[in-house]
Amino acid sequence: MKFDTTIIGGGLSGLVCGLRLQKAGRNCVIVSAGQNAMHFSSGYFDFLDRTPDGKAVSVLADAIESLPDCHPYSKIGKVKLTGYMEEVQPFFSGCGVRLNGNPLRNGYRITPTGNFKRTWLSLEDFVPFESEDCPWKKVLIVNIEGFLDFNTAFIAGSLEDKGVCCKTSVLRLEEMERLRRNPSEMRATNIARVLDRKEVSDKAIRQIKDMLKDEDAVILPAVFGLKNSTEKDTIEKALERKVSFVATMPPSVPGIRSQMRLKSEFEAAGGVFLQGDTACGPEMAGTRIASIGTVNFGDIRLESDSFVLASGSFFSKGLTATPDSISENVFGLDTDASDSRKDWYDTDFFNRQNYISYGVRTDDRFRCFKDGRLIENLYAVGSILGGSNPLYEGSGAGIAITSALYVADNILSAEA
Repeated sequence: MKFDTTIIGGGLSGLVCGLRLQKAGRNCVIVSAGQNAMHFSSGYFDFLDRTPDGKAVSVLADAIESLPDCHPYSKIGKVKLTGYMEEVQPFFSGCGVRLNGNPLRNGYRITPTGNFKRTWLSLEDFVPFESEDCPWKKVLIVNIEGFLDFNTAFIAGSLEDKGVCCKTSVLRLEEMERLRRNPSEMRATNIARVLDRKEVSDKAIRQIKDMLKDEDAVILPAVFGLKNSTEKDTIEKALERKVSFVATMPPSVPGIRSQMRLKSEFEAAGGVFLQGDTACGPEMAGTRIASIGTVNFGDIRLESDSFVLASGSFFSKGLTATPDSISENVFGLDTDASDSRKDWYDTDFFNRQNYISYGVRTDDRFRCFKDGRLIENLYAVGSILGGSNPLYEGSGAGIAITSALYVADNILSAEA
């Protein structure tokens, strides 16, 4: 099968790259092995929480020049990066996903422990705050009976430390009884499927309304709206209060919904999405990739002018670590890992871990290397890129989105 571009990985970076190319007239296929990091999303996109030397970041452009040359943001460059930051919201809106927040500076979000943490943009049913001061004086925090992945006491305790008066309560819905019989079934996505039934969500809203007294706002677990992102607006209108969803333990309802919407938009634009398949057996033609195989297609190969590796890092099995090496799993690409294992980690679990910053080695256009040679038509995007520590910096989503847009634009300009 012949495509203009083959993308390996159906997560955030793979979908953004595919959508950019497909909507520009390219014929793309995405090979997706299964679940990706969007299924574990908090509902927020982080761009840069702090610099590698630990300085907190507010105005994003001001921090870009302080990053090392190997950082993905540095390779993109400040001018292009700022342009992509401003383009993200209209790009996602054009794909059916509304994002809230200021694209040029960090705001704050409420974490599952009730603390305020810097963040960039949020999915449409979340709202970043302008500061880490809570805007409300009295808050009602509501959980669903039997749901253990949302701790109202943690949230209340943290907010009360900020001087907020908190009241906690639980929703009791008989429609959840089947789930409650087995604690492993009482998960966010299963709850969301029940709440997607209008009669159940209406009942939940009525119960919350009865709990309200003089509270300014209501905090709920992010288990509403698996299919419909406007559920928050519906609840706010009915309660006549501000509503804030807070992330739960994975799986992530807003993350799954957004991934499904981006996938549907990619397919509606004419792209092919191979769900549950794994890329394998690449064939080279000189310094170019000629084709790859997939596990499900057997002898049928995917031929393309360009290839994009968006397979993720260790979490998504894009990279594998053995006792003496770190390797990329599809093409056997060069990585930038230290040869000394003792450099990979710090024995203090809570310190910065260097292995998180390892990835495939690329040039300034994110083209990859194998055995020291540049592969002219193979690009990398997202967390498989080396040069940054997304966990320490809080930069994962920003790198995923901007590197995907940058690579797509490089492919379009190279083959124009």
